[in-house]
Amino acid sequence: MKNQIEIYQATDGQTQVEVTFDQDTVWLTQQQMSALFNQTKQNISLHINNCFREKELVRNATVKKSLTVQKEGVRQVKRAIEFYNLDVIISVGYRVKSQQGTQFRQWATQRLRDYLVQGYAINKTRLAQKQQEVQILKDGIRILSRAIKGKIIETELGWLEHFAKGLELLDDYDHEQLDDKGLTKRLANYPESADYEKIINMMRADFHSAIFGKEKDGSFQSAIAQISKGFNKEDFYPSIEEKAVTLLYLIVKNHGFVDGNKRIAAACFLLFLEKNDLLYVQNRKPIVSNEALASLTLLVASSKPEEMETVKKTYY
Repeated sequence: MKNQIEIYQATDGQTQVEVTFDQDTVWLTQQQMSALFNQTKQNISLHINNCFREKELVRNATVKKSLTVQKEGVRQVKRAIEFYNLDVIISVGYRVKSQQGTQFRQWATQRLRDYLVQGYAINKTRLAQKQQEVQILKDGIRILSRAIKGKIIETELGWLEHFAKGLELLDDYDHEQLDDKGLTKRLANYPESADYEKIINMMRADFHSAIFGKEKDGSFQSAIAQISKGFNKEDFYPSIEEKAVTLLYLIVKNHGFVDGNKRIAAACFLLFLEKNDLLYVQNRKPIVSNEALASLTLLVASSKPEEMETVKKTYY
């Protein structure tokens, strides 16, 4: 509950006050208390000062300042206004012996209870979502760790072991940042077959292999076509991120080439993101680093069929 604003209307049907809910209490200015209790602002100020002078309440714990915009002629001026919490409001209500004070206290207390219950329900749902997201990350780490350990045995590349330890830090990932990840749901731009072939031909020159990029069957073309499919008006892969990672997954897993499936899949993945203006973020920084691209591709290659959804969600 932060800076929620509601309108309180008294039983007389005339008194209306804009009430701010924040920090598990309510806040009113002297002007608002004046309207609520039908007292002059000077009288309200006197009661507030007495309440602090008599040490009934502590000023620092019950008063906060907030910048508000006020009109002065044709100008708008920012001023620091003091707000007083429910304890002060109740104290003033008793001092002016106002029935309005009792009614307001009952209303405010009930609204605070409502906010607490609502906040608990929202936080409970949010916690469940967080736990699911963290579990997806852990599953992804498990798959990738399995792949890295296998690769170490095969090639004795010591740096992979160091990299695997770094991946364990994902368990301590700042959960709030997970909320910043979005899914881009708009019409996708699909590269032409010629665009993919151009990328593969360029890579052939770098890898000097007679069999690199040589197609075994039609599974590569099938993967390209699959990401644009749907049923009626429902897209099988609603977001561009889902389409991109599905393309990567299918090319790697279909083994449509005699050699170079993982490298080609990663290149096609980048091409699809570039065609849809998602390859770079601010300052032309790539959305995925070289290490992350290699890790994601290795994650796909080492996953089992039943782990497909985990692999895809690890990216987007």
